[in-house]
Amino acid sequence: MKTNEIMETTSKYVMNTYGRLPVALVKGKGTKVWDAEGKEYLDFISGLAVNSLGHSHPRVVKAIWRQADTLMHVSNLYHIEPQGQLAKLLVENSSADKVFFCNSGAEANEAAIKLTRKYAKQNLGKDKYEIITAKQSFHGRTLATITATGQEKFQQGYDPLPEGFKYVPFNDLEALKKAIGPQTCAVMLEPVQGEGGVYPASKEYLKGVKDLCQQQNLLLIFDEVQCGLGRTGEFLASQLYQVEPDITTLAKALGNGFPIGAMMAKEDVAVFKPGDHATTFGGNPLASTAALATMQVMLDEGVINNAREMGRYFKDKLNSLAEKHSQIKEIRGAGLMIGVELETEGQSIVNYCREQGLLINCVGSSILRFLPPLTVKEKEIDTAIDILDKAMGG
Repeated sequence: MKTNEIMETTSKYVMNTYGRLPVALVKGKGTKVWDAEGKEYLDFISGLAVNSLGHSHPRVVKAIWRQADTLMHVSNLYHIEPQGQLAKLLVENSSADKVFFCNSGAEANEAAIKLTRKYAKQNLGKDKYEIITAKQSFHGRTLATITATGQEKFQQGYDPLPEGFKYVPFNDLEALKKAIGPQTCAVMLEPVQGEGGVYPASKEYLKGVKDLCQQQNLLLIFDEVQCGLGRTGEFLASQLYQVEPDITTLAKALGNGFPIGAMMAKEDVAVFKPGDHATTFGGNPLASTAALATMQVMLDEGVINNAREMGRYFKDKLNSLAEKHSQIKEIRGAGLMIGVELETEGQSIVNYCREQGLLINCVGSSILRFLPPLTVKEKEIDTAIDILDKAMGG
């Protein structure tokens, strides 16, 4: 099918929940994708931080193919070999002790909220249920997670929202201290805010939050759905900040395109027992195998180190671009999670880049977001910089 035919079918039969661009992508390999007419694009959004190993990584494809030919699904009524192996790998590379598997980042955060309330009522007091989150945060699209999200635009039209959430400015420890009340049981933060505009926490702030949580007997939850799994140049963003949370949520890059999420917790916090929480598809054989292969590649093939080095290289190139173009207001981020805030609107630049074969996106009206595969090479970054340069007036 050609792009117009695909667009017509999608528009007619699929709910209108996305502001889609006029492109139909049909093939991907490494850092590149192709549309229905065969036009090639350099993908610097990676399915929104999902395809961290690039598209169709051979080890992941092979693992999925073999597992699909063996056993695609059994329920969690039974023990699942690759699920246990994946949990072991995640625990061995984090500060967590136990893992719950689900299907998405929103589900991982929903599980974290439920576990927090369960733990709090058992250990902190029956009146403990409130979770403090940050303004401009994003935690998902379920009713609980849009309520946890500190952006009103995602909450409009869904009243009444669940109780139990309070918002404070990001990177403001004093505001957090003042917000803690008698019902507070936890603080939930993204170490690097993604949908809010690519805002990294300062190291002093996150260490201060950790100390405050310990002093006030609160749980600390890190939402690493977007910033985790190599994106910041460490396996987890918490390792970049050298702060250990009680609960961590993951998704996006975990399966390199195959839907899977995870909620990880320390032993004493992992109070779920049979019947407390569940999901039919979470951690099934196919999803676990895809994620296990993805994580093994990430840890075995120098992917995280490449993300760290290429992140520095990309930022250096962007800083040079900023010296040339006054419309660049600020460059921020960590590793290969980078935001470029403009003095002007950004969608025209996104559109120009797409026409020239570079896929990026715009957060809000003026923040360009770059989430290339963690396998990206210098020459591909150079190509992206050249296109951006021309987009900004050459």
